[in-house]
Amino acid sequence: MRLSRFFIDAPLALGSQELPEAQAHYIGRVLRHAVGDAVQLFDGSGEEFLGELTEVGKKTVRVELREQFAGQAESPLRIHLGQGLSRGERMDWAIQKAVELGVAEITPIVSERCEVRLKDERADKRLAHWRQVAISACEQCGRSTLPAIHAPLSLADWLALVDADLKLVLHPVAEPLTSHARPQTLAFLIGPEGGLSDAEVGQATAQAFQAARLGPRVLRTETAPVVALSVAQQLWGDF
Repeated sequence: MRLSRFFIDAPLALGSQELPEAQAHYIGRVLRHAVGDAVQLFDGSGEEFLGELTEVGKKTVRVELREQFAGQAESPLRIHLGQGLSRGERMDWAIQKAVELGVAEITPIVSERCEVRLKDERADKRLAHWRQVAISACEQCGRSTLPAIHAPLSLADWLALVDADLKLVLHPVAEPLTSHARPQTLAFLIGPEGGLSDAEVGQATAQAFQAARLGPRVLRTETAPVVALSVAQQLWGDF
């Protein structure tokens, strides 16, 4: 039977520990784990913990953590993905797959052709949802360190803030990704469902971004990060 692995939003240490209410409810009431079940926990620090459930109640779940070890190593290539904001499941998919593919940071980008507009409370709810998507992806793929999911930024603000050895904006008319030398840090800019306008590509290149293409076909906004990150990890990362 596969060992259940969970992210705990609190610092972990060896010994007996009461789990936070949200995780306790999920483990005890949703998944119906019982006393004596083995679990593997991580807190996003890069460490993993093995233990056994010692109490499973309606509101309280306690675990005895008996073993601590270094978790999955992160990719030597640190990637910051600027992902054009798209609707519902497309954005969830892009974030989920980017996390599985080892991205270190994700910033949703508001650009000219975005069909989504988030404000105030709705923006906070979406950010919390995206962070949970990232946590679930880490639980599934074995990552021990959570990538940063930033609040949405305008394209201009993100371009002014992002820093990397190599900055690339995906564009169908450009040199292939493979033509670039190996970086240690990489920033990827990917447009929304309608793509980036020529003016926005110009904004990016004015901020030291270079245009790069993945192949002869135009990819959907949720497909592009999967392909781009896979190629980058194959060329310069841990694939």
